[in-house]
Amino acid sequence: MTDVPVDNAARGAAPEGLTLAEEEELRAELAKVEEEIGTLRQVLAAKERHCGELKRKLGLTPLDGLKQNLSKSWHDVQVSNAYVKTSEKLGEWNDKVTQSDLYLSASSTLEDWNEKLTQSEAYKKTQETLSQAGQKTSAALSNVGSVISRKLGDMRAHSISHSLSGYSIRHSISMPAMRNSATFKSFEDRVGTIKSRVVGSRENSTDGLHSPSGAGDKPPQDNAPF
Repeated sequence: MTDVPVDNAARGAAPEGLTLAEEEELRAELAKVEEEIGTLRQVLAAKERHCGELKRKLGLTPLDGLKQNLSKSWHDVQVSNAYVKTSEKLGEWNDKVTQSDLYLSASSTLEDWNEKLTQSEAYKKTQETLSQAGQKTSAALSNVGSVISRKLGDMRAHSISHSLSGYSIRHSISMPAMRNSATFKSFEDRVGTIKSRVVGSRENSTDGLHSPSGAGDKPPQDNAPF
């Protein structure tokens, strides 16, 4: 930064209590300070760039930097005078409260009540009742599970038997329809024709054995002399 000469007339009148020489001196000092601030900003920017390059080479992420800053901030808070004094005050108050007669009396009274309550008949009966209720609940849940398992088994068996009965019904229903079909009738006709031919051939062969050819129904002639 360079000083820019300013005409005294443009500056206006000097502030009250200052002479022109003092004003010139203050302005020169202000320009010097501003120049130093600009130089420091440039140096800080260069240092930040260098710091970022070092972190990148080390594999540090912005999250790591944030954690480190938070940890440092918390450490600064813990070692601060305000935090130390507050912790000491809280410790003193805790000691005073726990050592006070009111606190000791209240603690003793609560312990007596607790002992009387646990030793009372009502407490014991309630505990026994809750224990029995828990056992009954467990048994009931076990029975429910057994019933559900049995029902599922029955339903599975019923489904299988129903499927088998459905198959037999469909088979019995399909047999008359198949018998009435043209294919089945044609097959029956062919079987009947073959059967009649076989039976006829058997009858012819049987007649041939009992009646020789050419003899007919005439009795045989006995030409043999006595």
